[in-house]
Amino acid sequence: MRAFVALELPEAFADETAALSRALVEACDGRFVDPENLHLTLAFLGEVGEAEVRSAMAALDAARLGVGPVRLSATGLGTFGRARDATLWLGIRKDPQLLSLSTHVREELSARGLSYDEKGFLPHVTLARRARLPRGGLGELAFPLPDVATRLTLFRSILSPDGARYKPLYTVELDARPRSQRQACPKISERKNTSPITR
Repeated sequence: MRAFVALELPEAFADETAALSRALVEACDGRFVDPENLHLTLAFLGEVGEAEVRSAMAALDAARLGVGPVRLSATGLGTFGRARDATLWLGIRKDPQLLSLSTHVREELSARGLSYDEKGFLPHVTLARRARLPRGGLGELAFPLPDVATRLTLFRSILSPDGARYKPLYTVELDARPRSQRQACPKISERKNTSPITR
């Protein structure tokens, strides 16, 4: 099976990211990610067997130790690939806690002999694949407000002609305390951001 380790988006952040995707659908074509599939990948494992899945679960148990909730702050849109056939993503600020968690996850996977995609970590949430971006820009967009992620999950990726579907295999909480860190911010309808797309 294909597997990867990711942070689950907190509910409010996920809802606001889904709203951003809906606004983008009006501006550009592409295969947009279903809202329930939105996540922030920390390590992509590729094809694994049952023994490797058990080792990955142990890696998550170890990686969560000493790492509290991770703050997520949107930084704007970015793309991989060409403007007429791009992967469109929402950038996430390189918060020290997020970078620390990514490092811990990868170290614990390596310690158990598990291979993963070793490309440098660029925190982002994929919004669409095979996107065709308009030449005139995307106009004003409302981005998700800062929030805090607490759930680290090993996912299975199931491929189909309609796109990938992700099934949680194992989840750990980064911190058992109630989530009270969400800051008071303007309502999303009052906050507009026209950050340029970065490539």
